[in-house]
Amino acid sequence: LAGSENGDVIRQLEYRISRLEGVLRLNKMITESGGKIFASNGKKADFDATVAQCKEVGGSIATPKNPGENDAILYFVKYFNTYAYLGIKQSLIPGKFQLLNGAQLSYTNWYSNEPSGKGEE
Repeated sequence: LAGSENGDVIRQLEYRISRLEGVLRLNKMITESGGKIFASNGKKADFDATVAQCKEVGGSIATPKNPGENDAILYFVKYFNTYAYLGIKQSLIPGKFQLLNGAQLSYTNWYSNEPSGKGEE
């Protein structure tokens, strides 16, 4: 495409994306933090299905890396009045947790004495 035509296409795409994001925000299906978009349909699913569905749409299960991202996940927990899966798993060392890929956590925000391994964390 010629330079101005290319610019017009980009502006049209940006406008359409903005409108779609607006609709999803109105329907409480997305929120944003630090340039990342967090999305949920509010439906219950098991952990493996959730990981697979995130991957299928080009994303990943949420793993908070700072307080803003933690708040973005908490937004869905409060809105849908349910828990949320995180991209975190227990390591081979009891009481220690890591990212799903085995990397060390760089951010945690656990309640006192949690995670305890005794039910809902």
